[in-house]
Amino acid sequence: MHPAISIILFTTLSGAGLGLGFWFGLLSPGASDIGTALGAAMAIILTGTGLCCSLLHLRRPLRAWRALSQWRSSWLSREGILAPAGALVIFLHGIALWQESPAALWLGWLAALLCVAAVFATSMIYAPMRAVPAWNTPLTPLVFLSLAAGGGATIACAMPGVPGFERDGFAVAAIACTLTAWVLKFAWWNRLDRVGLGSSTPETATGLGSHGRVRLLERPHTGSNYLLDEMGYVVARRHATKLRRIALTLGCAIAVLMLLLGLAIGNVAPFAAIATVFHLVGTGISRWLFFAEARHVVTLYY
Repeated sequence: MHPAISIILFTTLSGAGLGLGFWFGLLSPGASDIGTALGAAMAIILTGTGLCCSLLHLRRPLRAWRALSQWRSSWLSREGILAPAGALVIFLHGIALWQESPAALWLGWLAALLCVAAVFATSMIYAPMRAVPAWNTPLTPLVFLSLAAGGGATIACAMPGVPGFERDGFAVAAIACTLTAWVLKFAWWNRLDRVGLGSSTPETATGLGSHGRVRLLERPHTGSNYLLDEMGYVVARRHATKLRRIALTLGCAIAVLMLLLGLAIGNVAPFAAIATVFHLVGTGISRWLFFAEARHVVTLYY
């Protein structure tokens, strides 16, 4: 599939923002006004930036609102509703904490629930697609959710105004979620190497398998089209292997090492800020591969 930069930025940034919103809602770092304000603001900024990036992928962004009407059947519509709703409740939760309102507790839980639902909805845009065997696995939503949780906890460690004991707790959660995410991602890649295009072949696609091997006589057309532009992307195996190693090194090994160093030294915040950068870069590379390595069975026609 074509790895559009806008979608890569959306899934990376909004995932981290919603992950932060989850931790902010579930175990709010709002022990001080600055921690409350910055936690909510950062979650909203990351989520909002990601959503704005997603609009760049649309041919007619002004009509994006029409996609929300199909929420009964479309995971894309559900994502488009849940992500802004999560950002709104995060904002209301931050205000409630700041004002010491009794509504802060249930608003926090609601924000956490909406953040999880939004990330899950994003992953389910891809996971049910049997025409793309690489995505059609329960590992897809698990990877999305665990990467979002790891990124959100890492960012929470770096936020000013978070008490030391909570910061250390976020660091432990970030390490656990990050390691889990990349173990799942490694399993996802191993499955991809085995599955390829699944059980589909030129013989099954044409129904001519009983006559022997099917091969292309000539191209079906002389120019490009939408299917080739969006679904015909191919990345060389050697490049994919190299990028996988880079993503694992940056997003997992270095990010976790930074958090461990911060815990060992007793000053997590600056190391968590560095870990956040490596996490986002590593996740971005893995997202690029998520699309670049996935092949739609329609490419058998070409």
